[in-house]
Amino acid sequence: MKKIQQWLKKNKVEEVEAIIPDYAGTARGKFVPTERYIADEGMRLAEAIFAQTISGSYTDLIDDTNPTDVDMAARPVFESIRMVPWAKVPTAQIIHDCLHLDGSYVETAPRYVLQRVLEMFDTKNWQAVVAPELEFYLTKANTDSNQPLQAPVGRSGRQEKSRRSFSIDAVNEYEELIDTIFSYAEQQGLAIETLTHEDGIAQLEVNFLHGDPMSLADQVFAFKRTVREAAYKYDIYATFMAKPYQDQPGSSMHLHQSVLNKKSGNNIFVGKNGKTNKLFKSYIGGLQKYTPALMAFYAPNVNSYRRITPYYSAPINTQWGIDNRTVGLRVPLSATKATRVENRIAGADSNPYLAIAASLISGYLGVQEKLTPTAEQKGSAYDLDISLPMDMDSSLKLMKRSTAIRKALGKDFIQLYLAVKELEHQTFSQVITPWEREHLLLRV
Repeated sequence: MKKIQQWLKKNKVEEVEAIIPDYAGTARGKFVPTERYIADEGMRLAEAIFAQTISGSYTDLIDDTNPTDVDMAARPVFESIRMVPWAKVPTAQIIHDCLHLDGSYVETAPRYVLQRVLEMFDTKNWQAVVAPELEFYLTKANTDSNQPLQAPVGRSGRQEKSRRSFSIDAVNEYEELIDTIFSYAEQQGLAIETLTHEDGIAQLEVNFLHGDPMSLADQVFAFKRTVREAAYKYDIYATFMAKPYQDQPGSSMHLHQSVLNKKSGNNIFVGKNGKTNKLFKSYIGGLQKYTPALMAFYAPNVNSYRRITPYYSAPINTQWGIDNRTVGLRVPLSATKATRVENRIAGADSNPYLAIAASLISGYLGVQEKLTPTAEQKGSAYDLDISLPMDMDSSLKLMKRSTAIRKALGKDFIQLYLAVKELEHQTFSQVITPWEREHLLLRV
């Protein structure tokens, strides 16, 4: 707290956004005047927030595991402090770890789930390295959920009506907003490498520089808030929904990952001969084996599964291939030291802490079990069968049956996550959609 206190006073911070990421990957917490925050040395927050669904309901499981609705002690992470560029008064945002009042970690907190995985890598003297690529759509402000989305009007006064992949002119349609996003990101120290126009109408992609998994998860968490806030300034929405448009590609969060030996600094996927080795193949084998059971992290919402469609820039199976964008696990062409695998399965709507943890633990278990992957896919993986679960119910059943995942990520966490997602799925299943009214009301 002494370092944090010095930082807050140096930057003349008047207010602190004390936050933690929930299961949806959104910020929960409190606004606290700086002096009060320093005096309290952080904040307390109800542990029950991890039992809340995306629509605001609570699973009954919390009544069994936490009948008195106890508080957590939220401990600030110094490395996560950032100024809030859109705030009207000098405000700092601080991400917190969640602890029980006895000082032990709350095992159901997303940030701890990733930390738990990274500690397993530490026991092998390994340093995991990741680089997320995050896609999102810009849309006109939409206050009526029954109406379909539309592309925003650009500086030309027109809306995009067709796909303009990698178009510089298309990006320049939103020049002022893009400049604001980059300015906000720079002020927060977010390591953005590039921004491009993707396949969909007004769909953009941001690539992050590679680095420490926890730091990158924090940055993606902060970046989503940043983009939404920047868009609001221009009466535009920025959405990370996996599939906001019926006839457009979905939005993904591709995860490039490699592993270094901490002592030598060498990439463990490469042998002395400069070629990929058995560790690399086993890592891919682990991703192939465990991805179906972890799909509820990569595709955490009912909308997520609409993205998993052939020929719409999204994988439908766990095939792997070199420089092959139709597979779920792509090996980019790169310099030897940068040898890595790109997990293309996660949607942009996934919680970055949980998606990164899922991908890393899959590879880790593959190495531990000395798994062998399938043969490299050299043609289109879209010509093969779908091997990923295609709905939330199937994903949750696979996760529930996986003892290895339960052991690796924590029994209490998996139990609570399943309960939250099962309640979300149950609630959604009760909704009568416009399609049903359109086609069934007077025809059956």
